[in-house]
Amino acid sequence: MSKRLIDAAVAGLALLGLSPLLALIGVAVRLDSPGPILYQARRVGRGGVEFSMYKFRTMHDRRAEHGPRITHGGDRRVTRVGRLLRRTKLDELPQLWNVVRGDMSLVGPRPEDPHYVALYTPEQRRVLDVRPGVTSLASVRYRDEDRLLQASDWEQTYLNVVMPAKLRIDLEYVERQSPWLDLRVVWATVRSLVPAR
Repeated sequence: MSKRLIDAAVAGLALLGLSPLLALIGVAVRLDSPGPILYQARRVGRGGVEFSMYKFRTMHDRRAEHGPRITHGGDRRVTRVGRLLRRTKLDELPQLWNVVRGDMSLVGPRPEDPHYVALYTPEQRRVLDVRPGVTSLASVRYRDEDRLLQASDWEQTYLNVVMPAKLRIDLEYVERQSPWLDLRVVWATVRSLVPAR
C-alpha cells in the first residue's frame, strides 16, 4: 500500500475518532477570543506549490494579521488558550484535513512560509521534493523553538541558526525516507508530547 493511501486512511480515521476533541477545542478557541476557530496559513508544499494549511487559531485575530510570520518567545499575539494548544501541539490537529486532501503527509518536512522558502538555497529546496508533514524529526528536535527566539534579533537567529539546522535534518529525511523511519518519527513525536516525570 502506498504512503499516500496510508496517510489518507489514517488521517480520515483520526478525524472521525478525534471529532469530540476537535469540537471541544473549537468551542474553547471561540470563547477565549473573538475571531474564527481555524486559521489558514499560506505554506509551500511539494513541488513548490502553495496551499492553505489549517490550524486552530492561537492568536488574537487582528494582531495575527500585522505581525511576524513566525512566533517568537513572549509573542503577545498568542491567546491564553493558544498557549496551551501550542504547548501540546493540539493546534496542529486540523492539518489532518490537509493530509486527507493530499496537501500534506503525516510525516515529512514541516511546510514553511513562502517568504522564508524564497531564501532557500538550491540544495535546501530539495525538501520540496516530498509532501510536507504534520510532524517531522526536525519539529521534534526543535519542539521549543520559540524559546530560542527570545532576543530582539530573533528573526536573524531563525534565519541563520534554526532554519538551516532544521533543513539539514529534513534533507536527511528526504534521503532516508521509509515506512520504518516514519514510524520512528511518529513515536518520537508521541514521546515528546508526554510530560517528563
